[in-house]
Amino acid sequence: MSIPPPQDGPRPTARAQQRAEILDWLLRGTLDMRYLDDIFVEFCRRVAEAGVPVARATVYLRTHHPLWLGTRILWRTGLKEAETTNFDYGIVDTSQFKHSPAAEIHAGADEVRQRLDEADHQGNGHALYDELRGEGLTDYVAWPLLFTLGKRHIVTFAADRAGGFAEDELAMLAALVPALAVVSEVRHKNRLTRLLLDTYVGPHASELILNGATRRGSGVTVEAAILVIDLRGFTEISELWPRDDVIALLNDYFDAISLPIERHGGEILKFMGDGLLAIFHLDTPAACTAAQAAAWEAHAAMLAFNEQRSAAGLRRLGYGIGVNVGAVMYGNIGSRTRLDFTIIGPAVNVAARLESLTKVLDVTVLFSGAFVARSQDGHRLARLGTFPLRGVGDPLEVYGFPSEVADSSTDA
Repeated sequence: MSIPPPQDGPRPTARAQQRAEILDWLLRGTLDMRYLDDIFVEFCRRVAEAGVPVARATVYLRTHHPLWLGTRILWRTGLKEAETTNFDYGIVDTSQFKHSPAAEIHAGADEVRQRLDEADHQGNGHALYDELRGEGLTDYVAWPLLFTLGKRHIVTFAADRAGGFAEDELAMLAALVPALAVVSEVRHKNRLTRLLLDTYVGPHASELILNGATRRGSGVTVEAAILVIDLRGFTEISELWPRDDVIALLNDYFDAISLPIERHGGEILKFMGDGLLAIFHLDTPAACTAAQAAAWEAHAAMLAFNEQRSAAGLRRLGYGIGVNVGAVMYGNIGSRTRLDFTIIGPAVNVAARLESLTKVLDVTVLFSGAFVARSQDGHRLARLGTFPLRGVGDPLEVYGFPSEVADSSTDA
């Protein structure tokens, strides 16, 4: 990164003092600030108060989100909160990205600088420059925001003063960027840690793990509604289909059954090959009602998904959903070096047995009588009868959706 030399005279001393004050704030004054966007807004405000004509600034961060390649944090003069925008993975293949300062920085450039108010600017440079000129900005600079192990992100600043940035102002900004990178990396990695935990173990388990619930065998007993979902005939599909087709099928199937669970406040604990285990914590009064609604919407989503497959000449997918309620042990189980944050207990076994019973009764969703008694909408379900479940003990009352039960009932 090239740092312009300071100008002669008294101004560098004043600039040095301002730089030192902002640097001290970055390294000491941000210790209690959790979010990078808040820090960036305050950083830009302090820089502007120091007389540097920053009117627009951005930070571009690459993330590990399953849907997004990166995030942009944008500040403009007068904004009290930053604007954040997520970018999907396809952006790097677009002409907009390939012909941008960001592409130059990621290709290894140490600086991208463009005066926007020069008379010969027409037709020169990236499309972004015309956008910035339209906002009345006069100067632009982008630098790599260097994290450890060579990870490159980007920070940019744009001026709105005639003549753009003075050399000592650019020097001040460039000197502050390494400290901004250190502060940014800490917050960014904290966010990535939470994001990855949310993605792989769910938000509730993620919160417990981040708060220290990492000891093997640690856990709590909770009351929960439990959903066990399984796809039929997956072994044959996985053996006969191309790998990419199998993965695409699983992703579409999991979208159909997962989105209703998340929408109604459920927690997906794990995907098990072609199966899923989810819970609704009963510390929420309407948890069973929410679980029942999620099961219905997952059932409806699979009906729609199968209609699409039939229309395309593809085989319909069979599946089963078992729903129960009860006390489960919720915590860390595993080896000394590899843990799984999950649930165990008889109530989970009952949900799994109900899912298996759907094949025998030729329905897709089954509820235990215990669940129906706890759900405010349990009266909407139809009784199929009383059935023994392997390894469960006494036979259980079993219910299903009326559209599948068709007013039939059997007692075994």
